[in-house]
Amino acid sequence: MVMIIAISLANGFKETVSSKVFSFIGHIRVLEKEPDKAIISEETPITRNDEVAADIKRLPDVQNIHPYATRYAILKTADEIEGLIVKGFDSTFGSGSLKGFMQEGRALQYNDSTYSREIVLSEETANRLKVKLNDRILIYFIRPDGSLRPDKLTVVGIYKTGIEEYDKTFAIGDIKLIQRLNEWSPDEVSGYEIFLDDYKKIDKVSEEIYNQDNFPVTWNTVSAQKISPNIFDWLNLQDKNTLVLIIIIAVVAFINLITCILILVLERVRMIGILKSLGATDWKVQQIFLRHAAIIALRGIIAGAALALGLLWLQESTGFIKLKEEAYYVSTAAVKIIWWQVLTICGGTLLLCMLILMIPSLLVKKIQPAKAVQFR
Repeated sequence: MVMIIAISLANGFKETVSSKVFSFIGHIRVLEKEPDKAIISEETPITRNDEVAADIKRLPDVQNIHPYATRYAILKTADEIEGLIVKGFDSTFGSGSLKGFMQEGRALQYNDSTYSREIVLSEETANRLKVKLNDRILIYFIRPDGSLRPDKLTVVGIYKTGIEEYDKTFAIGDIKLIQRLNEWSPDEVSGYEIFLDDYKKIDKVSEEIYNQDNFPVTWNTVSAQKISPNIFDWLNLQDKNTLVLIIIIAVVAFINLITCILILVLERVRMIGILKSLGATDWKVQQIFLRHAAIIALRGIIAGAALALGLLWLQESTGFIKLKEEAYYVSTAAVKIIWWQVLTICGGTLLLCMLILMIPSLLVKKIQPAKAVQFR
């Protein structure tokens, strides 16, 4: 039961947190080659190449691709001030992957003739600035020449990813606003974000994109794991913790089973002596105890699996196990049941039980019929 619950919670936790990261920054980014680029920084602009973008989108594993741009800014209200990065998208993005994170309001509405004077803030930023939907806020950008340029934007949406690194850092705006403030041409962007059908194919697709014939030599492909390595290192550490937990539980279970069959053998010493005196071989007697132990193990496996699946279903339906979102990036424990893992745990447990139970059953060979019949 504990093994199935542990691995299902670990699967759900890893998938939920990974999905949040991928939804916010994409699976792969295409940008200018800059080694050791941090997520909390502006990118060097590249010139849009629609032909390259179209070739990337035609790859079978690519779900979507869109350009983006970033710019440092200062948000100011009557009483509060906050520094962050405005991340700009164009109309091809729409609400995009932010749809699942929206707490209030809506996505940006884009304008074909000029830039949108709307902004989407994180819940954390909105609380710190004490602003609500439809409030107007002042935003200051530092021009390339060092001067400050103020502008007024309307808060039309509030999002929350639960990942502090993102919620504290980013606001969402129009890419045209970023281009104007950076004094870029309409064809200049920070890069492209690419979304895949399956995150397990990130490395494969990243290599395919980089090796395309028309892919510019000054561009680079960077996976989400490299952009936010601390989050994925932490997730991998959770996998190791789960493995250690499962091993400890398995060892305890096997020791209990060995103790169980030893007791069964000692309680049936006279029976063993009688069977041997009637001509039963050691292996025949061992088989009796192994079959009895197998029935005990099967009952435990079936009951444990049923209880585990019942508790996991209850968690999935009600979310009664709560977590501190600031520490775990999720507010409730997520569940993902992978059936082949459940069957492997059940089958592997039974197999290992039978192999380990061979050890105490060897005690049968040392029992002599003459002494066993008189055993009290």
